Order: sequence, then C-alpha cells, then structure tokens
Amino acid sequence: MEHNLQEALMEKLQPEVVFTLPIFGGIPVTSSVVVTWIIMFILVFASILMTGSLKAIPTGKQNIIEALVDGINSFIKGIIGHEWKIFAPYLGTVALFLSIANIAAVFGFTPPTKDLNVTAALSVMTIALVVGAGVRFKGFKGWLKGFKEPLLLIMPMNILELFIRPLSLSMRLFGNVLGSYVIMELLMEVIPLGIPAILSLYFDIFDGLIQMIIFVFLSALFIKEGIE
Repeated sequence: MEHNLQEALMEKLQPEVVFTLPIFGGIPVTSSVVVTWIIMFILVFASILMTGSLKAIPTGKQNIIEALVDGINSFIKGIIGHEWKIFAPYLGTVALFLSIANIAAVFGFTPPTKDLNVTAALSVMTIALVVGAGVRFKGFKGWLKGFKEPLLLIMPMNILELFIRPLSLSMRLFGNVLGSYVIMELLMEVIPLGIPAILSLYFDIFDGLIQMIIFVFLSALFIKEGIE
C-alpha cells in the first residue's frame, strides 16, 4: 500500500502534458501553463469588468476594488519608499496572480506554482526588474560600483548574490507550495472525507496567501536595495 501511495503521489507531482503545439517538432503544453493561462484570463476579465464604470464617488464593488488597491499600494510603499509608484503595478499583479495560483487546489486545479518552471520564471522577471531599476536610478557605472560596496573584498559575493536571489525566490515559493500540495494529497489518501477539507483552509488558503506575501515582500525589498 505504501508503495502504491508513493507511485500515485509521484504521478501527480509530474507536470501533466495537456496538449502539444504542432510547431518546431511539437511543443508540449503542461497543466501548469494551461492553469496559468486560465488565471491570466480571470485577472484580465475581472479587471475589465470591475473598472469599466468607475465613479468619482465610489460605491459598491468600487469600494472593494479601491480598498484592495490601496492595501497593496500601502504595503509596497512601506517597503520601497517614495519611488513605490513605478513598481506597484508589477508587484500588485504578481500579488494577485500568486493569490489565485497558490489556492488553485481549492477549485480543483493543480497550483501552477507547484511547477519549478513557473516560480523560476517569476523570479527571473523580478530580478530583471531589480537590475533594471538599479541601472535606471544609479546609472550603469553606479550600478557596477555597487558590487564593490561596502568593501572591494566582497565583490565576488555580491556578484554571486545576483544569481542566488532568483534561485532563493523560486525555490522558497516552489518548496512551500509543493509541500502543502503533497501534504493535502497524502491526507486525502489516508483520511476520510471531511477532515482534509478542513485542513485545506490552512494548507491551500492560509499558507498559499502567506507565500504570496513573502514573495512580494522579498521582491520589494530587493528593489529597495537595488535603487538605494
């Protein structure tokens, strides 16, 4: 039974190929990509639907939208400082995407952040933004000088950190989401129906939102360090 359970779990952890694009010899499209597309569609559709009739005096759903946006902006502003407006759209979008992606299991979908390729892509985009922000605010020469601060002796460590940060961001998000997913799959296999649903409130929702906050917080912190 233990062997069968292990095999079943390993099968679920493998990215499932949903279909193959008939170009360049065939490009497999996994469930992670499909769920990501679905989340993107939901966010785009919701943004059009909720911002199509904004009023000077907010009422109803506009109050909810403005409260959400204000909360995200305040969180980002508190970390980055006076230059927060430039980065708020990206970080806010990442926060919304991860909020849905990390709790996708609640709606019967496999979380795309369970796939290391997805978390790695998010991390690379974030670090590219950090580097771009550093070059913009400091100039290219000033950005290069930052590698020898505070001492020239630690320049190799500062250069290495440029590659460690995306690895750290991606592995932290991937590991926590994957761990929660594995625990819930094991619980559903060995515990009667009902108890896993209760525990999913923590593993799928609470922990998923916590990982979103951590990712956005660290991204904003890296940006702040990059532009100082």
